[in-house]
Amino acid sequence: MTKFIIQGGEPLKGAVRLGGAKNASFKLMIASLLTSGESRLLNFSQIADVELTKKIIRSLGGKVKSSGERTLFIQAENLNNFKVPEKLGLASRASTLFIGPLLARLKQAVVPVPGGDRIGKRPLDRHFDGLKALGVKVKFSQGMFLLKADKLKGGYYKFPKNTHTGTETLIMAGVLAEGKTVLDNAAREPEVDDLIAFLNKMGARIKRTLPRRIEIEGVKKLHSVIYKIMPDRNEAVSYAIAAVATKGDIIVENARRQDLTYFLDKLKKAGGGYELGNYGIRFFYKGKLKAVDITTRPHPGFMTDWQPLWAILATQSEGKTRLIEAVHVDRFQYVNYLKKMGAEINFFQPQVKNPQEFYNFNLEDDKGSWHGIEIRGVASLRAIEAKIPDLRAGANLTIAGLIAKGKTVLTNIEHIDRGYEKLDQRLVELGANIKRIS
Repeated sequence: MTKFIIQGGEPLKGAVRLGGAKNASFKLMIASLLTSGESRLLNFSQIADVELTKKIIRSLGGKVKSSGERTLFIQAENLNNFKVPEKLGLASRASTLFIGPLLARLKQAVVPVPGGDRIGKRPLDRHFDGLKALGVKVKFSQGMFLLKADKLKGGYYKFPKNTHTGTETLIMAGVLAEGKTVLDNAAREPEVDDLIAFLNKMGARIKRTLPRRIEIEGVKKLHSVIYKIMPDRNEAVSYAIAAVATKGDIIVENARRQDLTYFLDKLKKAGGGYELGNYGIRFFYKGKLKAVDITTRPHPGFMTDWQPLWAILATQSEGKTRLIEAVHVDRFQYVNYLKKMGAEINFFQPQVKNPQEFYNFNLEDDKGSWHGIEIRGVASLRAIEAKIPDLRAGANLTIAGLIAKGKTVLTNIEHIDRGYEKLDQRLVELGANIKRIS
């Protein structure tokens, strides 16, 4: 078992450069399978989710090779296997994203239920209802989804609720379909637009005609391209919170304002400092912080991934912060650990007029989870030992350890490695006292 040992109390100072977005990189790798040519993708982060996607692509007959520190060459001329290995698929969120390329190239696909973070049931009904609208036949047997389509056909589908991955799954299914596909109430995340830009460069005909409407004119074939993946906005927010919460000063190179508008607005209201430049964004502590309430929303709102990170800032802010999680069913698994560290946190259920419209998850998937927490600051955090439950909770507890007095020990850091490139090493370069022990 690998662990982090963190000695807190040091402000972080320096500069860190963002790699390619986790939520774009492995999806563009999969989209490369829509053509038999060799595509070159630039600006990869060295994270476990990318390595896992490499293994799945190779198992399907594709080729993936590294060429340089952050570049992958992907070629799928010999794509010959339509079944995503169950073991690999269960470890990844990527399973359903392989459906479009496999149906387009091999007329069928067999994929397991996606894995990834255990933050509540992921509403796959939206994925498969949309695929059925494009002429796909779907069956479920022994833990695997079996999908067939002799010919993908354009169609219309309106998502009942926003779904980031569901939108990307249908985009990839629609690009080589016969005719026109229209997706309403589609996701607006920058990573979705990065996928659209990548596919359009490959020869697809995709456009947003409204903020949440995507229209796709099917084409007969795509060609290989060279493309640079967008920077990781979740990583940017992680370093921003680390800078302000430790009373430090960090330049986040390549961070883009347009990806972080809602976060920057909230950070300003909380009293955190930031400065825009041609280098990216500088984040710094400029004085006492004050409580700011947050409700998570699909983009362009406050991301669900940022919520556990903001909770750390809330522990260091004067007053009472109310955090409402409206996107995922169960994303407060870190709370009991923060309470053990000395944070004053209470659960509550938000009182909303129309829960069906307010929450982005399916209400029938809610098994009584809390959807709100109230944090009272300022807390003097103390070190503990903790087992990390998911990716963003891992970043949350790492930053908490940087603030806390004493020696914090974190296990199950494989979750962190899934989405952060050498987080411990990069924090050490910023002045943190962290050791990775295997």
